[in-house]
Amino acid sequence: MALTASTYGKAQVRVMRLSRDGDHHTPRELSLTVLMKGAFEAAWTRGDNRACVATDSVKNIVNVTAARNLDLDKEAFVRAVASVFLDTYPQVEAVTIEALETRWLRHAFDGQPHGHTFTRDGNGFGYVGLEASREGAVLCSGLRGYTLMKTTQSGWAGFVDDQYRTLPDATDRIAATSMDATWTWTGTPADYAAANARALALMIAVFGTTYSYGVQDSMYRMGRAVLAEIPEIAEIGFAMPNKHYIPINLAPFGLENPGTVFLPTDEPHGQIVATIGRD
Repeated sequence: MALTASTYGKAQVRVMRLSRDGDHHTPRELSLTVLMKGAFEAAWTRGDNRACVATDSVKNIVNVTAARNLDLDKEAFVRAVASVFLDTYPQVEAVTIEALETRWLRHAFDGQPHGHTFTRDGNGFGYVGLEASREGAVLCSGLRGYTLMKTTQSGWAGFVDDQYRTLPDATDRIAATSMDATWTWTGTPADYAAANARALALMIAVFGTTYSYGVQDSMYRMGRAVLAEIPEIAEIGFAMPNKHYIPINLAPFGLENPGTVFLPTDEPHGQIVATIGRD
């Protein structure tokens, strides 16, 4: 039997490059599949792996290339990754790279683009829920899966320190979440669409422009801001999972990582849920 075709590599290699120019940050997030073709037949036909590049090394090459090329657009970045393979390994004849981009849109407040607050392109779903009976009705509006991020001005510190803790205190970290928010109406606003848009704008403003001591802290203040300005809303509930961006250890490659290259991951994630109502 003949081996007529073969390729191998690494899929779902997630990396975010974060360019920092003072308070002006630019995130570039990709999920890559990198596959190699070349003189690897013996690994299939004879169990001989001597020519093989470990798929873990494929991931490392992506991360190192990211650290060395923070500002490249995605097209130039995948070319840079491919060049590492072709320049380093003579047994690699061709490299196929596919990358999916998570597009982060810079948010603006009062018409001014913000330095480190972003929302995801093609973001979330509007939500409405109604429970109606002959005795009355409860109407809710909200959002599902609305994803937002800020690349600084967030921390998580001072939590329980016991034999199970491995997470260090952090006072400057990336904060990102895919938010479900539901607000319950007790009155009828002049315009539901305008009121819903105002609720979202208030939540983003609190999240993006104030320091966060944790998701719990931001969540509570986001809810208070909505209730303070929109009297027709009785309460607002949140479910805000953490989308983690973990700094990648580049020390084995002789590189520092001053908060510029991250592993995006959302499994497992912290899940923070609360309802904020009126007194």
